[in-house]
Amino acid sequence: MFIGPDNCRLQIRNPWRAFTLLEIMLAVGIMGMMSLAIFRFVQSNMTALQLSSSTAAADAQYDGLRDLLTAQWQNLTPLRANMNGEPFKFGDRERDVIKWSCGAGPALLTRYAAGDFNVTLRLQPENEKGDRLDLGFSRKPQNGSDAEETWVPLIKNVTSLEISYFDPGANNWLPRWPGGRLPSLIKITLGRTDSAVPWETIVPLRRTPY
Repeated sequence: MFIGPDNCRLQIRNPWRAFTLLEIMLAVGIMGMMSLAIFRFVQSNMTALQLSSSTAAADAQYDGLRDLLTAQWQNLTPLRANMNGEPFKFGDRERDVIKWSCGAGPALLTRYAAGDFNVTLRLQPENEKGDRLDLGFSRKPQNGSDAEETWVPLIKNVTSLEISYFDPGANNWLPRWPGGRLPSLIKITLGRTDSAVPWETIVPLRRTPY
């Protein structure tokens, strides 16, 4: 305390006043809400990134299948290929098949196979007890035995496979192809377990100029 000349008493207060308990609790509460908001924001973004990565990986598989079939079918010749396709259905699932003959190349996944092979694109159960289906190639040498048939899975857990063939003579899509000549276009429709919308692509069997 300081007493001035005019006998006035002046009280000097400490400028560094401490926080009260209420102010501390309020600050902690605000920081807690901010931390929770940041955590939820980061968590939602991480979940979105995971889903986006899974979707991109799945889409890449189907894009690779389209490129593989395009490379294979555009290199076929009508007489040698002997392409034919039949529609099949087991229960409510479309399980069409398409067969053709070829040598070493995309369908055999090798450039060094000797002789010609009969190749079938079809669905096959993942195992004997489960109902999950895998899409793949069944490969068998034309002069070989059943024991030499091999299976190459391409995409796992596919619900259905539907194949249509465009005949320019009939100007229409056909559910089967009898062979003898090659169709102009082949439409592949695959049911996906990770999407309500099936995947669909149309493969031209003749190279088109860009």
